[in-house]
Amino acid sequence: MNFPSELKYSKDHEWVRVEGQTAYVGITDFAQKELGDIVYLDVTSVGQTIDKEAIFGTIEAVKTVSDLFMPVSGEVLEFNAELESAPELVNSDPYGKGWIVKVTLANASDLDALLDAAAYTTLVGA
Repeated sequence: MNFPSELKYSKDHEWVRVEGQTAYVGITDFAQKELGDIVYLDVTSVGQTIDKEAIFGTIEAVKTVSDLFMPVSGEVLEFNAELESAPELVNSDPYGKGWIVKVTLANASDLDALLDAAAYTTLVGA
């Protein structure tokens, strides 16, 4: 499994990539493999400020529906529109084209509570 070192990870299997005050959020390679083929994402939180660890949407796979948890507090700026017609990007490119939301980072210290790649690898036993 792939866990890029430049990202931060939550225990709920979301990743965060920070670019200035903006954070991109998606699910990890581990999570997408566990879920299986992604068929739909429901994110209706664009324009809302979501607290860290709060639900910001759901992700539907062939075999299950799971909540998506915000790893950092912030306003949801954008849902990745490509996922509306190609949700499988979450499977094929979870850290690239498969990002789910873009948020304004409300509190940079939220990142301190997240895991680095080595700690996340240990968490999932990879």
